[in-house]
Amino acid sequence: MDALDELEVSLLNGVADVAAPDWDACANPGGGVPVDPFTTHRFLTALERSGSVGQGTGWAPRPMVVRAGGRVVAVAPLYVKTHSQGEYIFDHSWADAWERAGGNYYPKLQVAVPFTPATGRRFLCAPGWEGAGPAALLAGMERVVAQNGLSSAHVTFCTADEAGAAPGWLHRVTQQFHWVNRGFASYDDFLAALSSRKRKALRKERAVAQGFGGTIRALTGDELRPEHWDAFWQFYQDTGSRKWGRPYLTRAFFDEVHATMRGDVLLVLAERGGQPIAGALNFIGRDTLFGRYWGCTEDHPFLHFELCYHQAIDWAIAQGLARVEAGAQGEHKLARGYLPSPVHSLHWIADHGFRDAVDRYLQAERAAVGEEIEVMTAYGPFRRNQGEHDE
Repeated sequence: MDALDELEVSLLNGVADVAAPDWDACANPGGGVPVDPFTTHRFLTALERSGSVGQGTGWAPRPMVVRAGGRVVAVAPLYVKTHSQGEYIFDHSWADAWERAGGNYYPKLQVAVPFTPATGRRFLCAPGWEGAGPAALLAGMERVVAQNGLSSAHVTFCTADEAGAAPGWLHRVTQQFHWVNRGFASYDDFLAALSSRKRKALRKERAVAQGFGGTIRALTGDELRPEHWDAFWQFYQDTGSRKWGRPYLTRAFFDEVHATMRGDVLLVLAERGGQPIAGALNFIGRDTLFGRYWGCTEDHPFLHFELCYHQAIDWAIAQGLARVEAGAQGEHKLARGYLPSPVHSLHWIADHGFRDAVDRYLQAERAAVGEEIEVMTAYGPFRRNQGEHDE
């Protein structure tokens, strides 16, 4: 008998249907600060309880759970999707091609953290199940696609190791901009690694931003108060209405985060006259600071860059973190020390002909992305001549 046949694989109606200790034994084995706060039970259930996912959102939670002898040994944050919004590794063109050919692309399966373009493990396994757990989850998704006549299944923002251990699945490579701590002791130490021209530009940018007429505070844990979330909700609504037409997250989500996750959060606020006028929300991982949302009620030159990028670097250095992931897109991050980094996803296409066509596209895309990363890295702000001195 195949070892996978001895495992029980099931779909549930929500992460809340799994006991938090059972889920987190897979999502964060060993406990402590999670490597990825977004796959924890508290984050995913905050999305469910707040109505940010579920009925009417196009994100129907159907987490996949693998049990051995009744014990939970692997889980995946799985959703049934009726659109491709909020994913950040987009397949709109695939959906359009399939539906023009007469097929139904939706619903599809999506293993992801909704609205969160942050890299991390997607096949969450208890210690000792790192081989059989992902294999059971992949096989389970393939069966769900076949049994329900679905077009496809997708695993987005997975790790490179996960992408390399999924036989038969298509591997997509895209890119983001990440800041990497090269052992810097301070922001000035980081600046010293940049070319003279870039150092001067960033110093000037920060001076202008910090001269907006107020103060900047970085808050986490019990420093966060309900009124801070009231202010940030205004910022988030403004950004969401301009970018997506309507915000993905509900107001109740931020209340859930305050209640259960404020120790996982870094909120950087700009205040003027005692009132918050801009803010950037980050989540804290074991060795990474994840930038997520920004918004403002007043426009000030370079304040966006200060709160989202420079303050994140300041905090990461002070806390000894290895990297900052500043979210999707944004070539403007390059000049601020965030270099292009490959991002991985997996795709299971049920129809063989369509799968072959997508495979050819992805092969060409991977080559193009690799070249783009190489070119942009060469245009980065870091010194090429180690003898160069500041002026």
